[in-house]
Amino acid sequence: MNGCLPLPNATPVMQKSVHRECIEEENKHKWIESEKAGYDLGEASVRRWVHEHWTGYLRARWVEHLQGKCFWIELDQGDFGLLLREFQNKKELLDLILNQLKAGKENLDILDWAVANKYPTEQVNEILAALDVNSRRLAHRFDTLSREHQR
Repeated sequence: MNGCLPLPNATPVMQKSVHRECIEEENKHKWIESEKAGYDLGEASVRRWVHEHWTGYLRARWVEHLQGKCFWIELDQGDFGLLLREFQNKKELLDLILNQLKAGKENLDILDWAVANKYPTEQVNEILAALDVNSRRLAHRFDTLSREHQR
């Protein structure tokens, strides 16, 4: 059971590191872009991936964590499987909101979307408050290194 988190009444779930998996994604991006360019683009390509994809990558991992699909060790343990315990009576609306979040939308975007599509904003607000996306941000390791160099 190494690397797995046992859940009551469920199969073991893999534990992974957002940062380790991110390095793999960065390296894939660097390799593909370097192949296109015909030479090694180096750290600049990785930094471009971080700038363009880190937020969406992290958001998708966070949703997997909330859904109980994968336990990401850097994310809040109490959030793991939250969506298996909450909002089961609002699953359709929840799925629509999660799709908006995975697409990189922020709370205000989602509220605007809900109003435009005539979804009940009280329920949307309840789900957004429980998800609390704004407090679930992780700094990328480059951000951490930049702050250390500034000291």
